[in-house]
Amino acid sequence: MPSFDIVSEVDKQELDNAINQARKELATRFDFKGVAAEILSEQDKITLTADDAGHLRGLREILISKLSKRGVDLRNIEQDDPAISSVGHARQELKIRQGLEGNKAKEIIQAIKSQGFKVQSQLQDRQIRVTGKKKDELQTVIQFVRSRDFGVATSFKNFRD
Repeated sequence: MPSFDIVSEVDKQELDNAINQARKELATRFDFKGVAAEILSEQDKITLTADDAGHLRGLREILISKLSKRGVDLRNIEQDDPAISSVGHARQELKIRQGLEGNKAKEIIQAIKSQGFKVQSQLQDRQIRVTGKKKDELQTVIQFVRSRDFGVATSFKNFRD
């Protein structure tokens, strides 16, 4: 039976490229001369630190613009509120969401079922496997999911006949 997977992933290589471009721009920007500002990348988290809230805001804008130019979907980047200490140092974490979480996956599965497509959809390891008898039916499901905004970036892979 033909099938495909609905996934929500951020390309790690594009993420690294965007972070490196932001670091290069940070080093050359005049308004950041002599300011202790840095971008730290961890597993599924990016930490921004700066001397004050204004520089943190500028640093976040640099990073977000580089991410969007590299094609990273910003719906998978969750921004925490900035933490500003009494001394004035500012810090903010951006979490990268990989995979479909329980509520979002259930919402997508319910939307597919409510449309009456002749397919089966099930959650497997943070992705949704959709199977059906006809490729045309699967392609209409793909069109339907692309047309709706579920609050996360959705992409399709492993299309099998």
